[in-house]
Amino acid sequence: MYQKGKVRKMVSVAIMGHGVVGSGVAEILLTHKQKLFSHLGEEIYIKKILDLREFPDSPIADRFTKDFEEIINDLEIRVVVEVMGGIHPAYEFVKRCLKAGKSVVTSNKELVAAHGAEFFAIAKEENTNFMFEASVGGGIPIIRPMNQCLVANNVREVAGILNGTTNFILTRMIEDGMPFDDALKLAQDLGFAERNPAADIEGHDACRKICILASLAYGRHIYPQSVHTEGITGIALEDVKFAEAFGYVIKLIGRVKKLDDGRIDILTAPMLVPFNSQLSNITNEFNGIMVRGDCTGDVVFYGKGAGKLPTASAVVADVVDCCKHLKARRFLFWADGDGKNIIDWRDSVSAMYVRASGENAAQKAEAVFGDINVTEGDGVTAMLTTEMTYRVFEEKCKALKAQGVEILSAIRIGDI
Repeated sequence: MYQKGKVRKMVSVAIMGHGVVGSGVAEILLTHKQKLFSHLGEEIYIKKILDLREFPDSPIADRFTKDFEEIINDLEIRVVVEVMGGIHPAYEFVKRCLKAGKSVVTSNKELVAAHGAEFFAIAKEENTNFMFEASVGGGIPIIRPMNQCLVANNVREVAGILNGTTNFILTRMIEDGMPFDDALKLAQDLGFAERNPAADIEGHDACRKICILASLAYGRHIYPQSVHTEGITGIALEDVKFAEAFGYVIKLIGRVKKLDDGRIDILTAPMLVPFNSQLSNITNEFNGIMVRGDCTGDVVFYGKGAGKLPTASAVVADVVDCCKHLKARRFLFWADGDGKNIIDWRDSVSAMYVRASGENAAQKAEAVFGDINVTEGDGVTAMLTTEMTYRVFEEKCKALKAQGVEILSAIRIGDI
């Protein structure tokens, strides 16, 4: 296969973190070594793995280290994989690697959402690469297609089911009539939800991901703290049933769209998604991301948004890309942002689903909202309003409350 005595070229890499994703990255780099060599023309050699734990049974146990300095000071290591998670010490380690002229690949959406613009600026200055395909859709290709395949499009909107945990919970509520708390416990028992599921069920994970996609689509960093975020903890089985009666399913959606004046409308919140939407049939732990381009129309990316090998495969794809471009930067970049290009979330326009109780609630709601679609059951009134800003919607809800109507639930209707 190789000529005798011929030296096989290689690129040395380091992996920071040997948890679920990190061990998957190491596994793929070892078991798919020949496949990657045939694609790259060079061997990808794992020189160091950083972890505070010991793995004596690993086939590469001798390459583990607990000292980051061994990675930063090794001139042979050209690409570093960060799969530690969290902000610290990942932020400090990634920054130092980039400044040392090493390209960095990460799956850490929290880190990218918080510091992506800063890392891009350093990578540009040092002629290195910062890549993060696995940070949004796990094993779903989305960063590279948006950055390359859809580059001829003006992206009008991006909307997606970006969190598998919440989608699994909502699927069980929809298909099995399971209350939220029971569905959450099942998700935890099956390993889809963490013991502390707050980042998922309160919408923060999905928010970070839509911030990354928005930053990529529109060229300026969108920070999560600038984005209105709601979770699914307030969704009741009554809402699920009424939504179905109206022809919708409830999904947690991260959505951003560009307005005619150049500003962007971005939020993360539960939405009623119509049955005919391509996102409505995405169930359980799967993710789906719709990109609406002015040339392509709607393009949907679907797959598992997490998991050891799906996420690791996206990380390894970025490693290969970095190895191909050791002496040249990939054009993947966005500038820093100050949030001034984002509209106030209360000025965002959508139709609304409302569940309410009170005497003559339907008649009073029609007098306040105008044209509505109404259904009633078990002493409760559910309705769909026409489009309005959320600011106007809040004012109308106050008017209803003054008439003795209690708003039990309010969910946006997604035009997706």
